[in-house]
Amino acid sequence: MPSTATHTVDAPHAADAPLIVMEDVNKWYGAYHALRDVNLSVRRGEKIVLCGPSGSGKSTLIRCINHLETIKSGRITVDGVRLDDSTRSVDAVRSEVGMVFQNFNLFPHMTVLQNCTLAPMRVRGVTVAAAEATAKRFLERVRIAEHAHKYPAQLSGGQQQRVAIARALCMEPKVMLFDEPTSALDPEMVKEVLDTMVSLARDGMTMVCVTHEMGFARQVADRVIFMADGQILEQADPESFFRHPTHPRARSFLGEILAHH
Repeated sequence: MPSTATHTVDAPHAADAPLIVMEDVNKWYGAYHALRDVNLSVRRGEKIVLCGPSGSGKSTLIRCINHLETIKSGRITVDGVRLDDSTRSVDAVRSEVGMVFQNFNLFPHMTVLQNCTLAPMRVRGVTVAAAEATAKRFLERVRIAEHAHKYPAQLSGGQQQRVAIARALCMEPKVMLFDEPTSALDPEMVKEVLDTMVSLARDGMTMVCVTHEMGFARQVADRVIFMADGQILEQADPESFFRHPTHPRARSFLGEILAHH
């Protein structure tokens, strides 16, 4: 007789239900209104690029998805789990959401391999052997397997960021969040990280990326979302967004970005 699993109220949902749903999300920092009534749904396998001027709320938005930032009002649901302040919901969501930051955030006293095996062993309870096998697979996947026993300081910035991507993948997440993953890199290292992200996108990974790399947005995004002043002002497929942006702020932003490329 099959066992019956218990779920949170939000959990039973169809396989075609959105993986991430944000409803009327508001966030303040003191008197500063960082997110204003944000509504966003992300489908499984969808690639979303968030763009907009500095301070528009892009990074805050994705940091709210895995509770690195807490919202003041509204509702966020990830894979059927409603995110609230309970440890249970936060742990459930974070175990399924991979995050890659601007500044790598690798543990400097651990080797590349140790950085990649730590979370699966602690959070998922897998054995050392299983964690190492998974880590080696994903280090191979981001083309950095030969550096498994080096420390972060022995690697270039681009290599460290690829390790950070592999580390997130080792939890085998349902979605990957990227918060300006190339902005701290030297120009010659940007391509190796973007190539890794393009490869992940082609494999069907659900991705939400904050980036100013418009070439990447054109190449992989299913949807480009433009934000300013904490609001989503425009969203469209890349072709429509780049050729015919409708909002004046989006037109101005694209004019500035494209003038520098």
